Amino acid sequence: MEALILQDLVNGISAGLCYALVAIGFTLIFGVLNAVNFAHGEIYMLGAFAGLMVALTLAPPFIVLVLIVAAVGAMLGVGLERIAFRPLRRGRDEASLKSRALREATLLSSLAIGIVVREGAEILFGGYMQRIPDRLLINHPIPFGPVVFANGDFIIFAAACIMLALLHLLLRKSRIGLSIRAVSDDLLGALYSGVNADRVIVFTFAIGSAFGAVAGLLVGLYYGAIEPFMGFSPMLTAFVAMLMGGMTSIPGAVGCALLIGLCESFGVEIMSSRWVTAIPYVLLLVTLLFFPQGLFGKRVDRA
Repeated sequence: MEALILQDLVNGISAGLCYALVAIGFTLIFGVLNAVNFAHGEIYMLGAFAGLMVALTLAPPFIVLVLIVAAVGAMLGVGLERIAFRPLRRGRDEASLKSRALREATLLSSLAIGIVVREGAEILFGGYMQRIPDRLLINHPIPFGPVVFANGDFIIFAAACIMLALLHLLLRKSRIGLSIRAVSDDLLGALYSGVNADRVIVFTFAIGSAFGAVAGLLVGLYYGAIEPFMGFSPMLTAFVAMLMGGMTSIPGAVGCALLIGLCESFGVEIMSSRWVTAIPYVLLLVTLLFFPQGLFGKRVDRA
């Protein structure tokens, strides 16, 4: 029993960290732009396909492959911001920047871009599962007493910890990080203080998309197969983690993503796998009932 619990704990942490890398992109973009990017799942999917193509053609070392995929994800994020978000962000007054119409327009725009990219990927790569060659997989078993780990568990844990630490240093110690936090706290105040909001938004999209693309690569290499629709379910789960964490709290999104991953891992042992997919939404419902601002959200007092 102890071995089973430890095995589920490891599996849950690995899944939760992958959700966390996707949820960070959601949280960063929402915090800066007050908009939801529903094309984020396609960045996740394209990161997996880009990693597979680079690995098959160039065969770089693993760390180089991760950096290449992160760069590809960042470029995709910049392109997405230019196509789906910037054309709708014309005004600079408070009414325009905080309007409900802008939030709805950017949501629908990103959703439309995501559908187009997903269907295009299906035409280009085919709608079936593509198997990852065995030499690229990161799921090789490592026996440890009664528990069997996969080398990918350690790789995902290390990659997530390094990326989260770099993000923390970036947001706390760099000038661009200060600008991101300023825009997230008060967009109009940042504009009046001379912050280049467009530059900050582009940089935020690049960071969030790089995290999502790396998550797609790691999941693809861990499970051994990728397909054009692979980003939809992780995107919804990461979105739920962002909502549970309080919309703009990065630690909240990470913590809730880990909670979802652990609940899914342990849930497999006590219920049918068909019901496990409902766990994130049950957790979200319970959270919103008792914590309307999210588990880590800031309470807002209305005048």
